Formats: sequence, structure tokens, C-alpha cells
Amino acid sequence: MNNALHLTGTVTESLTSPQDADGIVCTPVPDEQRVDFWAQHFGSIPQWIILEPTVFAWMDRVCEDYSGGIWQFYTLSNGGAFMAPVAAAGHDEKWRLFNAMNGNGAEMSAEAAGLAVCLIAYSHHACRTECDTMTEHYYRLRDYALTHPECNAIMHIID
Repeated sequence: MNNALHLTGTVTESLTSPQDADGIVCTPVPDEQRVDFWAQHFGSIPQWIILEPTVFAWMDRVCEDYSGGIWQFYTLSNGGAFMAPVAAAGHDEKWRLFNAMNGNGAEMSAEAAGLAVCLIAYSHHACRTECDTMTEHYYRLRDYALTHPECNAIMHIID
């Protein structure tokens, strides 16, 4: 069963500049701080070193057209952190995701796709490690996703 969700309208806000979504501000991580991103935000979590490749693997699993690329890191004012693929220069690239585990599909922006795959990866990592801190990271990111303009598409994929 393919429960594809097709959104009408356009998303006018981007995560490329800080924004305030119900009090949660999203800020891109400067290039010079990328090297410390995972250790800084997830360093106390068991097996944190595999989080980034796990996010890539989930994107590869749920997005047929994904073939690698550059990802932008973001921090949230509520203590959350995530990453999202960077759309090709000059393109408002849409990503078509399909989650075979729930039969749901959606087309979304790169930012929303990053939120969705990070939420999946964080949830699975929290269950696998039974780490309360990882669970807290999941809920911080989910709180932000619930205020995102593409919330319905994100939730459709992770449901």
C-alpha cells in the first residue's frame, strides 16, 4: 500500500536562517564548528559515533533518489540538533520519501527530509541503546518538527 502524501502550496520559510517556531529557534552550524557537532551534542550517548552514518543510511533507505551529498547541521534553542541534506545550488529540490515500514510516502523539502530521517534514526538509536539522553534528543527534535511548516509530511513518514 502506498499512502503517498502530496502537499499543495509552497513552503516559504527555510532553515537557512534562524527562525522562531513556537519559541524554538533553529540555527545553522557554521562550517568551522561542524567537526565538533556530534561529540558536542551527542558525546555522552553510547555509540554516538555511528549517528551520522546511520542518518545517511536511513536517507538511503527511505529516499530512492538519494545518492549522497553535503548536509547542513542545525542546532535548536531547546537543546536539539539535527542535519539535513543541502539542495543543489539554485534549486528548490523536493525529496520523495517512502517508509516501507508504515507504507507512507511524502514529498518534502530537504530540511523536512532531514528532520524526518533524523527522527527515525534518533528513535531507533534511543531504543537500541536504552539511553535516556538519546530519548531527550528525539523529543527535542520532535517538538521542533511539530512546529515545522511541513509537519504533516514529516509525521506521515515517521508514523
